[in-house]
Amino acid sequence: MSRPAESRPADLRFRATTAFQRYAANPLMRRLPFHTLLETTGRVSGRPRRTPLGGRRVGDTFWLVSEFGERSQYVRNIQADPRVRVRIGGRWHSGTAHLMPDDDPVARLRTLPRGNSAAVRVLGTQLLTVRVDLAD
Repeated sequence: MSRPAESRPADLRFRATTAFQRYAANPLMRRLPFHTLLETTGRVSGRPRRTPLGGRRVGDTFWLVSEFGERSQYVRNIQADPRVRVRIGGRWHSGTAHLMPDDDPVARLRTLPRGNSAAVRVLGTQLLTVRVDLAD
């Protein structure tokens, strides 16, 4: 069974973006000492998985928007185990991640750093807000 025509461009965008992120952007950004990282536990491997991303800390909460929603590997890892760590400004914080499907991700992006938010809006196909309640 083939996919509807309107989903083919979105699928192509997903595959191209995730390939670029996996093999080019993410390895570089993980090495930058002050870039924000989300560390999840791999749902199959059980190993730590670090994903560079944009977001903002507000008090004891860290907010981000996933551009591919439940198709994002880190979101799938959160569904399996919501315990995460977030590196903000070079310092690691433990927390519990919550998927927020009822939150308006476009409105949320307006409250987050502009550069990353613009990229998420342009590349994203299934925006999903994620809230991380920080424990420390």
